Amino acid sequence: MPEGPEIKRAADTISAAISGRKVEQIFFAFSHLKRYEVPLTGTWVTSVRSFGKAMLTTFSNGLSIYSHNQLYGRWYCCLRGSLPTIQRQLRLAIHNRENSALLYSASDITVLNQEEAATHPFLGKLGPDTLAPETTRETITCRLQDPRFRNRQLGRLLTDQSFVAGLGNYLRCEILFATGLSPRCRPGELDNRMTERLAEMILALPRQSYATGGITNQISRARRMMQEGASFEEARFLVFRREGKPCYRCGNAVRRELSGGQPTYLCPRCQQECRTEAR
Repeated sequence: MPEGPEIKRAADTISAAISGRKVEQIFFAFSHLKRYEVPLTGTWVTSVRSFGKAMLTTFSNGLSIYSHNQLYGRWYCCLRGSLPTIQRQLRLAIHNRENSALLYSASDITVLNQEEAATHPFLGKLGPDTLAPETTRETITCRLQDPRFRNRQLGRLLTDQSFVAGLGNYLRCEILFATGLSPRCRPGELDNRMTERLAEMILALPRQSYATGGITNQISRARRMMQEGASFEEARFLVFRREGKPCYRCGNAVRRELSGGQPTYLCPRCQQECRTEAR
């Protein structure tokens, strides 16, 4: 599933193609949304924004299209009339005179008025977005110390969108490795130094991934690996999908295990269980 950095990069691309431009034609694949094609045609796209893993495309008549890619959805932008050659089902198309923004394979698409957008059940429950400039280390530290979250295992907590928005499985694994914490650790077991370190990584790695197109590995190391012939996927991660390969810190084999119902990749030597007493 695309995570916050991938959705924000998609929103940036879509915004560049359609924001501030008149909608010449719009297409919905789902029958219950067909009634919005006429009201949205002729409007102007006022903004395209990401909220964690979701996206909200807003129009000049006050309506917005909420979309969530989930596992299979994917956005494409292209010149109008030049559709990509792919084996996917087109779910949503927004056309202006020059460009087309196309969403394939997604099933979670809704049209909302202003009141509905403000009270949407997913958007309304999101925690602070890790990519939002107003989200600071102090913001995340307070969340980690909050009684709602401090006694939950990090392996489950980090992908809870009500805790912070935008983290998924690969960012969870990378953050835990970067802080040297087991998925079974709880925020309440951490001392102040480790709490601040964890809060720092919760912000730093998603923002690095967004800036680099998906690299959470040490940037200089990833670039060197690619120069030496490694693929982008081989070079981009610290531990994610590196089962059996040597840890970049200690050389021990990276292990794969289940945490929160999802595969988790970690170094059993570098990511120790928490031993401090809960504060």
